[in-house]
Amino acid sequence: MSDNLSTLDSLPHEILTNVFLRLPIKSIVTCTAVCKTWKSLIQNPTFISNHLHHSSNNNNKHPLLLFRLCSSEKEHYVLHFDNQDFNEYTRFDDFPFHGPSFDGIFNVVGTCNGLIFLADDLYGYLCKFFLWNPCVRKFVKLPIPNITFFSHGGYDATVGFGFDSKTNDYKVVRFVTLKEKGQKGKSPPEVEVYSLSTGKWRMVTASPPIGAARGREPEAFVNGALHWVALRKTGNKFLNFVMVFDLGDEVFREIALPKLSDQNGDEYWVRVSISAYGNSLALFQQGFSIHRLSIWVMKDYADASSWTKIRTLPDAFLVEGVPRSHCIPKGFRKSGEVILELYGGYLISRDLETKDFKNLRIRGCAYTFVDSYVESLVLLDKPNQQGKRQKRKRNNSRIQICGPMLYKIHRFWFFSRCKTQNRSWSKRSKLRKGSNLGGRNS
Repeated sequence: MSDNLSTLDSLPHEILTNVFLRLPIKSIVTCTAVCKTWKSLIQNPTFISNHLHHSSNNNNKHPLLLFRLCSSEKEHYVLHFDNQDFNEYTRFDDFPFHGPSFDGIFNVVGTCNGLIFLADDLYGYLCKFFLWNPCVRKFVKLPIPNITFFSHGGYDATVGFGFDSKTNDYKVVRFVTLKEKGQKGKSPPEVEVYSLSTGKWRMVTASPPIGAARGREPEAFVNGALHWVALRKTGNKFLNFVMVFDLGDEVFREIALPKLSDQNGDEYWVRVSISAYGNSLALFQQGFSIHRLSIWVMKDYADASSWTKIRTLPDAFLVEGVPRSHCIPKGFRKSGEVILELYGGYLISRDLETKDFKNLRIRGCAYTFVDSYVESLVLLDKPNQQGKRQKRKRNNSRIQICGPMLYKIHRFWFFSRCKTQNRSWSKRSKLRKGSNLGGRNS
């Protein structure tokens, strides 16, 4: 074995790199424990970047879909091949964040290059954020942002996550509408950015447009920019538009939306969400009184005149083996089929042209998340925070186990000592009494 290892070590780094690039990601991670040379080569940022490029090319041939499915007890993260058979590829059963969230469930904001961005912001003003790569079992806990309830009072906030190709950096962007500034949609939001390379939050200097992001609706990372549906108040009416933030130049722009309401042009109560659709955008509009799901697609990115309504689906229809129910859009497959969640968490995909549907045989409970996924080694060169957390947990368990034992030993020793002292005190007192009695009788 040592001879074989020395032979491999003697190979040029270029050959070793090509060999490692073609290994499964679990094998690559295992190779970091073989020797220092391999570990240094694999954890090099250049190799991690090359592996991501190789994995992305392979993903184009064999695309993957990530599903986050929640049960009453815990979260499940599963990868499926995005093909006709829709076979399960792998699952990540070692979710490291059970317990830290407010209600036990995180808001999955998005994925990018193998990283999953989790936010504990479903309820209240919590500001706990994590970047997690389940392939290498690494995560980074983000520091507390600049704007919190304690620093600025009440607010509405939404977050987005993406990759800045100009600086080769991952960024989290947070849009905050302060309640003290007046009615929603009448003032620009406060915007701050977290950079993975610096590990810090900073305020954005560019002026955002007037408007407020619509709660915690999904964002779309397309063409190096983050996109949210935002509301702006003009006169007595609200208008929806797409707020765009370019991660490279860190500048804002906006994209107009098609007319979405006939209620005197007021779109405050219109239920809309946005999604990536290839290299462009798609818009989901759900009805209230009339149960319909309208799907709009932007044919030419950033061209507002190219919005086209491609389908209006009845919000309730019958699927074989699945109860009749309302449908909630979750995203798109690489083929262009839309993924819908039905009553009870049943998931189907539907072809928007032929109207054919496929029961995906997957079921969640709440907060189902679906997105394309690429395996990567991102964060492999970062400190293993998960390992530190587990070590701390082991130390705590030792305290929890040894503490009561030591307490019992100490308690036994203390009372044993007290009994011994009591015996000696009683003997002394008897002797004193006897000597006193003897003295009196004499």
